[in-house]
Amino acid sequence: MGESWFRREFLTPRRLAFNVIFYGLHFFFFGYGWHSQATNTKLAALNALTWSVWTSRGAGLVLAFDGGLILIPMLRNVIRVVRPKVQWLFPADENIWFHRQVAYSMAFWSMVHTTAHYVNFFNVERTQVRKEIALDIHYTQAGGISGHFMLLIMVLMYGTAHSKIRQQCFEAFWYTHHLAFFFMIGIYSHATGCFVRDSTNPDYITTFPFYSTEHCLGYESWRFIIWPGILYFGERVYREIRARKATRLSKVLVHPSGAMELRIVKPSFKYVAGQWLFIQVPEISKFQWHPFTITSAPEDPYVSVHIRQVGDFTRALGDRLGAGPSVVAAMTQAAMKGAEKDEKTGMSRGDFVEIDSSNLSLPSVRIDGPYGAPAEDVFNVEVAVLIGAGIGVTPFASILKHIWYRQKRGNLGTLRRVEFFWVCRDAPSFGWFQSLLQEVEAAQADPNFLRINIYLTQKIGEDMLWNIAVNDAGAQYDPLTLLRTRTMFGRPDWMTIYGQMRQAVESGQYIAGSKSQLKTKVGTYFCGPSVLAKAIKEATVHHTNSNVEFSFAKEHF
Repeated sequence: MGESWFRREFLTPRRLAFNVIFYGLHFFFFGYGWHSQATNTKLAALNALTWSVWTSRGAGLVLAFDGGLILIPMLRNVIRVVRPKVQWLFPADENIWFHRQVAYSMAFWSMVHTTAHYVNFFNVERTQVRKEIALDIHYTQAGGISGHFMLLIMVLMYGTAHSKIRQQCFEAFWYTHHLAFFFMIGIYSHATGCFVRDSTNPDYITTFPFYSTEHCLGYESWRFIIWPGILYFGERVYREIRARKATRLSKVLVHPSGAMELRIVKPSFKYVAGQWLFIQVPEISKFQWHPFTITSAPEDPYVSVHIRQVGDFTRALGDRLGAGPSVVAAMTQAAMKGAEKDEKTGMSRGDFVEIDSSNLSLPSVRIDGPYGAPAEDVFNVEVAVLIGAGIGVTPFASILKHIWYRQKRGNLGTLRRVEFFWVCRDAPSFGWFQSLLQEVEAAQADPNFLRINIYLTQKIGEDMLWNIAVNDAGAQYDPLTLLRTRTMFGRPDWMTIYGQMRQAVESGQYIAGSKSQLKTKVGTYFCGPSVLAKAIKEATVHHTNSNVEFSFAKEHF
């Protein structure tokens, strides 16, 4: 039985340390805000409201802290630069996860802060501490207006940030998340309402920050939390300038099952295998940037990405490139039959169609990046386990190519063995990287260095079953993938796979010349759905011991 959600999220050593520091800081700021309000003699009249005003002040300080913190993990270029240096200290690849934790915290403390303020405004009207009514504070003063404005933005941003909505309509997530610009302005200007004051009326002035600090006694937290906002704004400007450098879409290839390969030429673009980028097609949308993994190797004269047509943007791109459903259907037909070559179309599963740019002008594109990913570290371990599910295989196309190039140069670093797993739902998907896998497999001088493991999880149709039976008998190559490695059917048993790997390492049979008393580092790099990631991570944790250290890293966008 696997570990519970609570134990995985809160009690593993690294998460436990994070939670103690993260939530400890939040409760510290809440306590400090409560205490500083309750003990401030200048605010004796306001303190007559007792616990509600103390709660609102404590929660407000926590929200100010989160308001500065939430932008830090989005400084992608800063993270890309510092990532190799600080990876030992904290998981820089988990920046999106950290961003979400801060967002969850902001949602909770916003409810606390808002509820306490509603009580405050009601009590101000009831007790007449000030000659005001609740509706005026809510809807005519800067604090109330900006607060409700930020709550509306939060509803829109949180509502479209759910994983299912992002997958089905990335555009909704993209546009609503850019409301963060107005949200941050709301945070920086929230105190201009001067609700916390020692005078009867607000003490406004004509110059920034538009209230007098002599009588308006807020925390002035905007002075500190505005710096991450300035850094983020500066980075976005830099990314815009960098994205405008000369870029040309040189070639478009259509693979079976609808995967489009875009080959882009941008001389100024330098990257490392396993990284990813943002791509924009102004003809389809002038504002949208979509993340894709780089599938080419740094040694290639172009930058390539593989794109499946699963959303509004990708379908519109497929139609614009002349790679719509009819082209894909013709290519997929041969692959679904399991035949090496379809007689009608003359295409096999590994074939692709190159879009004829002489008849169809290719659109202009812009790319922004590259950005770091865990798979960059494959050359820092002795054994690299690369696991891709479906289109999640894309980062490993770049890595396998790069390994191939480095093998030729005899420069593999500490890497001594590679296990590549590809879990596919349907047979046509094998055509995405079939030619690449054939080249890499054929180039192996040491058959034990790279082992390819292909799993097909789809229920096999009658036509495919017949073709497998006919073509597999005595054949040197697998009839589905045309690789020497045979395709396995069903879902991988990760516990068994990692158990066998550990036993082979400990016995000295897995890596030639290894000593059992030395600790072997096995790095697992995964790209795919979270359900599969959980099962793989549990297997790595379960089989780690004093002789073999299994690590796990998942791609995040």
